[in-house]
Amino acid sequence: MIQTLTRLQVTDNSGVQQIGCIQVRGAGQYASLGDEITASAKQVAPQSPIAKGTVLRAVVVRCRQTVSRQDGTQVRFDDNAAVIVDDDKNPRCTRVFGPVAHELREKGYMKIISLAPEVV
Repeated sequence: MIQTLTRLQVTDNSGVQQIGCIQVRGAGQYASLGDEITASAKQVAPQSPIAKGTVLRAVVVRCRQTVSRQDGTQVRFDDNAAVIVDDDKNPRCTRVFGPVAHELREKGYMKIISLAPEVV
């Protein structure tokens, strides 16, 4: 579960390496797989097009908390990770690293699904 002040790794090539959650978008206090958050860029790569401290939208693609699915299976990842998106749910990157959750397909993030090397 992701909440305010949680740090997440950014798993794309946008130039941002780490973000901090400011607010969970939509209803609820916690964000899980496929939920959108508002975040601040905490750590960026040199010569990144996105500056440190910039407020961004991101979607959670991996979560350390165990998430139960409708078919009875459970999934858990090693880290909390997100992909930076724009207002139209399209990623601001051209590559996504590591596996992403299947819940993104149900939430309408098909472009992230197509960029990811593996869907779990």
